[in-house]
Amino acid sequence: MAIKKDMEETENTVQDEIRAPLVLQDEKHKENNFMVYLSTFVAVCGSFAFGSCAGYSSPTQSAIREDLNLSLAEYSLFGSILTFGAMIGAIASGPMADFFGRKGALRISTVFCTAGWLAIYFAQGPLPLDIGRLATGFGMGVFSYVVPVFIAEIAPKTLRGALTAANQLMICTGVSVAFIIGTVLTWRTLALTGLIPCAVLLVGLFFVPESPRWLAKIGRKKEFDAALRKLRGKDADISEEADEIQDYIETLQKLPKAKIFDLFQRRYLRSVTIGVGLMVCQQFGGINGICFYTSSIFESAGFPADIGTIIYAILQVIITALNALFVDKAGRKPLLLVSGAGLVMGCLLAALSFYFKTYEIGLAAAPALAVTGILLYIASFSAGMGAVPWIIMSEIFPINIKGAAGSLATLTNWFGAWAVSFTFNFLLSWSSYGTFLLRKEVATAPKDFGSHLAGGKRRYYL
Repeated sequence: MAIKKDMEETENTVQDEIRAPLVLQDEKHKENNFMVYLSTFVAVCGSFAFGSCAGYSSPTQSAIREDLNLSLAEYSLFGSILTFGAMIGAIASGPMADFFGRKGALRISTVFCTAGWLAIYFAQGPLPLDIGRLATGFGMGVFSYVVPVFIAEIAPKTLRGALTAANQLMICTGVSVAFIIGTVLTWRTLALTGLIPCAVLLVGLFFVPESPRWLAKIGRKKEFDAALRKLRGKDADISEEADEIQDYIETLQKLPKAKIFDLFQRRYLRSVTIGVGLMVCQQFGGINGICFYTSSIFESAGFPADIGTIIYAILQVIITALNALFVDKAGRKPLLLVSGAGLVMGCLLAALSFYFKTYEIGLAAAPALAVTGILLYIASFSAGMGAVPWIIMSEIFPINIKGAAGSLATLTNWFGAWAVSFTFNFLLSWSSYGTFLLRKEVATAPKDFGSHLAGGKRRYYL
């Protein structure tokens, strides 16, 4: 019995010794994510700057037109030229991120945004105003690509989904903050507030490491090891992850580089059609027209613009945050279907409101219908059509065409954003209710979508 008791005690001691390092190792891994969180915070300052650029034109329309004596066409050009600059930035972002590195590309885009905001602040006429808006648009286009790529490359697998979702959340937060403070600040002061996230990003980049994947890709082995160790902690074992990254880079370099025309091969056509088609639905549903000119829509409908804009801003952030929590559980296709149905209903309600106002039918109900329609629209967009197309795009493209296909989809997205934001004010003048009827969309996922996301599960081509 004594021998048996001694053996049990020895086994318990050995098990405790085995468990102890594992517990300590887990604790270390939890503590060592600090640099990942800090790097993500710095990067999403670019997302916030993106949102600040997008949200600027809505609360400032009346004041800028009055102060600088701009016509509707001149202000529409000012509002929409942002997306034209973003188109150029999106095209340049990939080569910039590969040549200058992720941090280098973020620095360049920050300089463009800073110069743009200063040009807007000092503007005395339409030309410097448009040049400033174009510069901020270029920076915005670069941010749209580099920020999520940088976060995905520095984050460990367990945190990658949540941290990448922070990008979309901060874009919406930037838009919402611009909407809210734009109701109390002058348009020149609001332009200066756009410098704050740029300054934080520019300073913060000095304290965070470069993307280890980019360093591995260009063959800077020592810096790659140092960056990965800084992100995971000095006591963390990075050998397994380092080997995985090196294997990934070697596999990527062996694959043939796809060109735009390769995307139209039969084997790629389905995924490309889905990716580009979702971007068309996202933008031509009218989101940028509504986002850029929210205040004027509420004014036209007879609803207090300040109150409507603040409600819009708060609702957008809440729904986007909830979407980040449930997007994996709910599945991509159900979210798109629910979101599409809500967008159609929101446009119909807004169209009905303007129809009543135009023909002086039920004038008392028109403002309530308008605000209900717009809020339902933005809630539905934030719930699915805003973030889900980007998530799907990252999941369905095979690795060898991901760069070319992603560029095509992003270019389509920004072209749609420019077309909608430029024509929206003219359409609203032509027919207020007709504009919202045009914005209706049948947001049903393609029939072959289920072959890529069978049973709601993601299929990765990595």
